[in-house]
Amino acid sequence: MTTDSSSANRAPADGISTFKGQERALRADRLGTGGLLLSVLAATAPLMVVAGVMPTTFAVMGIVGQPLLFVVLGTVLVLFSLGYAEMSRHVHNAGAFYAYISRGLGGTAGAGAALVALVAYNSLQVGIYGIFGFEVSGLLATYAGLEVAWWTPALAAAVAVGVLGLLKIDVNAKVLGVLLLIEVLLVVVFDIAAVADPGKEGLSLHAFDPDTLTGAGVGTALCFCIAAFLGFEQAPVYAEETSRPHVLVPRVMFLAVTGVAVFFALSSWALTVATGPASIVPTSQEQSAGLLFFLTEDRLGSTFTDVLHVLFVTGMFAAMLSFHNVVARYAFAMGREGLLPAAFGRTTGASGAPGTGSLLQTGVAVVLVLVFALTDDKPAGDPTAPVLRLFTWGGNIGALGVIVLMAIASLSVVVFFVRRGAAGAQAWRLVTSAVAGLALVVIAGYTVKDFDVLVGAGPDSALRWILPGVIGLALVVGLVQGAILRARAPETHARIGLGNEAFQLEKEAGRTP
Repeated sequence: MTTDSSSANRAPADGISTFKGQERALRADRLGTGGLLLSVLAATAPLMVVAGVMPTTFAVMGIVGQPLLFVVLGTVLVLFSLGYAEMSRHVHNAGAFYAYISRGLGGTAGAGAALVALVAYNSLQVGIYGIFGFEVSGLLATYAGLEVAWWTPALAAAVAVGVLGLLKIDVNAKVLGVLLLIEVLLVVVFDIAAVADPGKEGLSLHAFDPDTLTGAGVGTALCFCIAAFLGFEQAPVYAEETSRPHVLVPRVMFLAVTGVAVFFALSSWALTVATGPASIVPTSQEQSAGLLFFLTEDRLGSTFTDVLHVLFVTGMFAAMLSFHNVVARYAFAMGREGLLPAAFGRTTGASGAPGTGSLLQTGVAVVLVLVFALTDDKPAGDPTAPVLRLFTWGGNIGALGVIVLMAIASLSVVVFFVRRGAAGAQAWRLVTSAVAGLALVVIAGYTVKDFDVLVGAGPDSALRWILPGVIGLALVVGLVQGAILRARAPETHARIGLGNEAFQLEKEAGRTP
């Protein structure tokens, strides 16, 4: 049988070039509102936030008004979303953050943002492997009598996530959706139980009193709490894989950020109701990450608590898969536009997944887990043990990176519409973007200032500058790459942030590869 060799490299009807069965565009029509919403919300890991972030914030910061902080942050992020979502109607690119920043502030700024995004989302994803391995090894010891080093389940999870990352995104969405819905349901059951059986102070609303937010720890508490929202901003990353991105992406963003704000505000309030507002801080300090399980054991029994422990782990797995998908798509967009080798800019096989980006993220995860495993010379429960450092370092580096990206994106929204002569028509969105951007700059400042608290290092530790410096270094390296491309490869530089549009233009000019 003969093969027409020219057909192997023929551009398809949509104008996006292919090469040996690989495409330079992600497959459209894979995600609807439900699938996109579940993919985005899975990254927020609701049970991990309720069982881990909330007790830590109460214990470390000593602030009772955490529920009010979630309302405040939710408001800031809704203001941010107004402009960010409007950008998604004009720009459909798997590079989301850096594509928007490129359109507003230019290709060099976009190149800097691209590398920050790649480092930040990798850090978030890899960081979760630490706490995942720690929890799974604990469950195996408790329920199966098996002593397993934390890095064994962590590496197994990396392989499983890598395999799923190579599948169709709609398959991923189904896996994420099932895990997410079950853990949310269990948290809601606890919330109802806490309200039905409150602590000795009764059904108190004291946690929503603004007076609870006085004190030096409020800024750092904001840093802890904003990390709980990370994930909603990922919706535009999947824009190319939806049928109506200009409709679905803004819809999902607003559903996600408002849903997360309400859910976390009510759940953190339920914790204060269950213990009593006066007791939430000392009880959190005593129980630490076991607070939620301590409270469910008393109200809902040991079987419910055991199931909650298992769902705590599966929720982390869902978050890892969600961040993995985002990293793979950023790598795809960067490869397609010349910021990474071209191999990253093509999809793989029948799944239409960004396979090379997926393999890159899996490789990064495996290497970093092995590095922390080889330096593991302390008991897992020791707060300085590598397994816990992997989680706290990765999580906070990633959170800082995303906060910085959101702040820069807010500025790019304003510049984008002003340059298009649409400042009048978009005036109220420009105002909300500016307000949100300023608030995010303040939060980023507190994050850097209090990084020693966030990662459990001493005030004199070099880590307080080295770890946030990872994001600063990524930004500088990306900007240098962008400047070099502008000087030496202006056509590649001009393509940064254009995504599919760049290849449509190449086809029209008769230069489609």
